[in-house]
Amino acid sequence: MRFSALRILQEGLTGNKGWTPHWRDPEPKSEYDIVIIGGGGHGLSTAYYLAKEHGYRNIAVLEKGYIGGGNVGRNTTIVRANYFLPGNSEFYSNSLKLWEGLEADLNYNVMHSQRGLINLFHSDGQRDAFVRRGNAMITQGDDAVLLDRKGVEKHLPYLDFDNTRFPIYGGLLHPRGGTARHDAVAWGYARGADQRGVDLLQNCEVTGIDIEGGVVKGVQTTRGAIRAKKVGIVVAGRSGQVAAMAGMRLPIESHVLQAFVTEGLKPCIDHVVSFGMGHFYISQSDKGGLVFGGDLDFYASYAARGNLPMKEHVMEAAMTLMPMIGKAKVLRSWGGIMDMTPDGSPIIDRTGVEGLYIDCGWCYGGFKAVPGSGFAFAHLLATDRPHDSATRFRLDRFRTGRGLMDEEGTGAQHNLH
Repeated sequence: MRFSALRILQEGLTGNKGWTPHWRDPEPKSEYDIVIIGGGGHGLSTAYYLAKEHGYRNIAVLEKGYIGGGNVGRNTTIVRANYFLPGNSEFYSNSLKLWEGLEADLNYNVMHSQRGLINLFHSDGQRDAFVRRGNAMITQGDDAVLLDRKGVEKHLPYLDFDNTRFPIYGGLLHPRGGTARHDAVAWGYARGADQRGVDLLQNCEVTGIDIEGGVVKGVQTTRGAIRAKKVGIVVAGRSGQVAAMAGMRLPIESHVLQAFVTEGLKPCIDHVVSFGMGHFYISQSDKGGLVFGGDLDFYASYAARGNLPMKEHVMEAAMTLMPMIGKAKVLRSWGGIMDMTPDGSPIIDRTGVEGLYIDCGWCYGGFKAVPGSGFAFAHLLATDRPHDSATRFRLDRFRTGRGLMDEEGTGAQHNLH
């Protein structure tokens, strides 16, 4: 089934009775060539690109809950490629290129909106830092425009420019940055993978990983044992727990990141806006809600809910940057479990167990990395070689100290990334 304007018109005139399910609900096979643990954005995109780019068909994605019920549906939907360090820069640049062709590739509307992202700066030192970042982005082949105060006022007239503590000096505009509908991304990849023969096994929790003589043989699940030649772990904040089933201890801490949305409002915020003097970012959804977030809750947790002190912290930053937001009523909040690495950059690599692979440590960058991560991890699973865009995401950098990518410059402290 392909989507088209004509098909939508036909269904609208006939009571929408011709639509079929987006994907099958198959029973598990006894054996697959590749099993992917985790049915979030990264796991689904990995399965899709394994089938599309590398011709695999005998693949299963195992999801302990339902498709789209994890972090891929618990984020602030931001898509960007404004990273600075070599290793991260080219990866997110490649991911953004995949985003730009994603809807045509999947034949699915993921509501990708390149409305532009503006990072504000509030001091001469921050301006210098963003000049360096902008130049690095342009050198990489992406776009960046340095805005002075008047330039920001033209785009964002509703901000508090004369705040006594944090006056706005200017901003760095990333025109190709924007947002996408998070659950639509999961559904689009799920549908695309299913059409290529991938089995999406929901309510199928992995309870053990079978290893014999240092070689992975399959997994134990709540729906029975499944043999596999290769197994990929792509479970975001649960990476440490699943890796422990294989006797591994990952350099990961899991923290809660809260997000919030207001009641629906008339269009008022045209861009994604990031506050330079507090970890706060905001955009407006297609339904009119203001979607925003801030810092992690600064303690390790697997609970997909946050705490009141961090809610207050985020609201304070919101009011400091744009006092008008105080008139909006917060509709709901939620939490996603973030898998934080010591250098704030991800891991896509083979493990010490033959046939077992890991994709984790996305910190704040998980949603925007969905296409790039799946593309690179699929390449690794299919060829046993890292994709060119992900050659720096090695697991052993945390053992040797070589190749660390501290994008934020905050040192080896998980919760500061």
